[in-house]
Amino acid sequence: MFRFLCLTVALSAVLVSAAAPARAQDVMTKESVASLKASFVADLDTLHQKFLGLAQAFPQDKYTWRPMDGVRSVSEVLMLAAMEGYSFIPMGFGAKAADLGSREEAAKLRTLSDKTQVIEHLNKGFAYAKQQLESIDAATLTAKRKVMGQDRSAADVVLFIGGDLHEHLGQLIAYARTNHIVPPWSK
Repeated sequence: MFRFLCLTVALSAVLVSAAAPARAQDVMTKESVASLKASFVADLDTLHQKFLGLAQAFPQDKYTWRPMDGVRSVSEVLMLAAMEGYSFIPMGFGAKAADLGSREEAAKLRTLSDKTQVIEHLNKGFAYAKQQLESIDAATLTAKRKVMGQDRSAADVVLFIGGDLHEHLGQLIAYARTNHIVPPWSK
């Protein structure tokens, strides 16, 4: 019995000490966050170019096309990406959303379907997000922050926002292929 008790105490001590480094890893270093941030900005550049390529490839008359009722149109997906650049991306990292006027004016932007205006906002949204991210000191991103009601590390935020944008890019690629539009990078 004494040996079992000693073994239990020893095993408990090992498990407790092994768990401590895992908790310490929840907090990222300034250097690791800076590297993560640089990778995310590079991914945003790639996403921007792909969204832009598709925006340019779709003809104006397909901007209001949607695969079925209740699903976003081509222009709505593009404006969603622009709006994420204006607000979701910067706010996810603790920066300010772009000033897009009143709530009604900002909501109106989501309904734009003019190709030239949509492309303009796509460019501005991604540029704003990149500028905001580059201006954030990595040291401020080492701790967890509340994003969408949950405590998230910088890595969690990158995966959450990046995953969302990649999902919408995939959606737009499916829209393009359904309309016999080949994504420019696939040619």
